[in-house]
Amino acid sequence: MSFGNSENKKKKDIVAAIPNWGWLLISFLVAMILWFWLSVNPSTARSFPFLPEVIKSLKTMIERGVLWNDFSSSMISVILGFILGFVTAVPIAFMMAWYRPVRYIVEPWIQFIRNIPPLAYVPLVVIAAGVGRKPQVIVIWLATFLIMCVTIYQGVRNVDETLIKAARVLGAKDRDIFVKVIFPATTPFIITAVRLGVSVALTTLIAAESTGAVAGLGMRIRSLNNSFDVPPMLLYIIIIGIIGITSEKIIKYLERKFTGWQETREI
Repeated sequence: MSFGNSENKKKKDIVAAIPNWGWLLISFLVAMILWFWLSVNPSTARSFPFLPEVIKSLKTMIERGVLWNDFSSSMISVILGFILGFVTAVPIAFMMAWYRPVRYIVEPWIQFIRNIPPLAYVPLVVIAAGVGRKPQVIVIWLATFLIMCVTIYQGVRNVDETLIKAARVLGAKDRDIFVKVIFPATTPFIITAVRLGVSVALTTLIAAESTGAVAGLGMRIRSLNNSFDVPPMLLYIIIIGIIGITSEKIIKYLERKFTGWQETREI
């Protein structure tokens, strides 16, 4: 029994001795090996060209003058849609959690709409708003609003009732309870909602840019798919992934700043 415990301790010590950048390097190398295998496997080689071909396509897209236009167009739509989703989700989520009539009226429709894929209502948005930037922002706004509203709502509902009752006993009004009790206690859920909102905004991008966009990462992926031009298509998919992981790092930094008081479990 002691021998088994000793072996487990040695394994844990080895894992702990490897720094974070070391694990990142190992992860990258594993991904590169898997990617290379996919690029030489006859059944997957056409779909997964290896890194040199993707880099070559990067140069090609820059020379064509479309890469920056696609990137900037998508980022404008994502940022606008996300901001609109956040500023509408926060007050509605708080009102749903705090006021029963609002919850009974609004929550069923939020639960209903959030189960519908964005591609399903894209045609309706285009008919109502036309083509261009506006329908893209609306589609991203709707998708991000739904996920953030539900997440923040659950956070408000999970606030310890004892804290609210104690605040009322001390004479706090609704406004004071919101500002000094509920909002601080809900901050971790708001950060989580932001993380999910950014992810949903990026995953909705292709659906949003099927509304007649003339530029954008999602639009270009669809266009390249029609011509079976795989290397630049894979390049654009990688770019979306890089945007997502960069956003995640920024959100984690903000999470440490605003919720440093929260205990987290170390594994």
